[in-house]
Amino acid sequence: MKTALQISLLPYNTFGIDVKTDFFIEYDSIAELQVALQSDIVKQNRILHIGGGSNLLFLKDYKGVVLHSAIKSIEKVREDSDFVYLKVGSGVVWDELVAYCVENDLGGVENLSLIPGEVGASAVQNIGAYGVEVQEAIVEVNTVDVETAVIRTFPNLACCYGYRDSIFKNELKGKYIITSVLFRLDKKPNFRLSYQHLEEEVLKIGNVNLQNVRQTIVAIRESKLPNPKISGNAGSFFMNPVISKKHFVSLQEKYPNIPHYYVSETEEKVPAGWLIEQCGWKGKRIGNAAVHDKQALVLVNKGGASGSEIVYLAEQIQISVNETFGIELKPEVNYI
Repeated sequence: MKTALQISLLPYNTFGIDVKTDFFIEYDSIAELQVALQSDIVKQNRILHIGGGSNLLFLKDYKGVVLHSAIKSIEKVREDSDFVYLKVGSGVVWDELVAYCVENDLGGVENLSLIPGEVGASAVQNIGAYGVEVQEAIVEVNTVDVETAVIRTFPNLACCYGYRDSIFKNELKGKYIITSVLFRLDKKPNFRLSYQHLEEEVLKIGNVNLQNVRQTIVAIRESKLPNPKISGNAGSFFMNPVISKKHFVSLQEKYPNIPHYYVSETEEKVPAGWLIEQCGWKGKRIGNAAVHDKQALVLVNKGGASGSEIVYLAEQIQISVNETFGIELKPEVNYI
């Protein structure tokens, strides 16, 4: 177990915000986590558990204990004629898991290629892209109770998954720490390629297979999204809003080309990036914070930005979109 005092969190958040934490503890086993949770340092301070920091925006130094998982195992626990079940440590980098699955001809998460962050956070956020959400591959989530240090397993249904949402973001926020996730992967991949003409892009480089789907998605994301090592960012800053069918129809009358995705008989999803771009924010900069010039859904740190600068930019965008479209954009990023 690694413990440090007054450590910079710059390497632990993709926005590149240079703040400090009073205490930092990194563990590489459940036993070490249990010991840490029962220590005086943790018992006497507030705690924050982080993954790769890809969904966090620090506004100031963290007064308390930051915990981080270094559990990086990928273990095949069983298989049958159709599926392979992998138990994956919470500290595994998400895209490394996707690469592992593709290399081993296991389908189900290839559409989620190149999403930043770690496995533990993926199960909290219910990450998604190109018509697929991680909840579809999750069998169960293994955790430790922060208060009692007792191990508890949550079956998929108990996680209450929704769009970029789970029970770990709501009723149980801060009460459990994820140590591993059990995934069910397909031996016979069921490709999902209808979202945003993905199949057309895949066919440009060859047959539809796991490798080509992953290669295509990686290329698309790299062409649109800035590298956080060069321009600090958290990927998509806002969630794509889901609005009523009635509201959508009224907008479509004014904006005939408004993109949308069917959700249900009563709801449609509208791309937040399109809304932001229509309001003229694409490429705009306020201080050291800016809207990416290739993808309006991404806010970037142009160098030395504070968390507050980025929040101010986000708030101005929210005001514009609400005034123009009557839609309230909700951040996908957590303000700390």
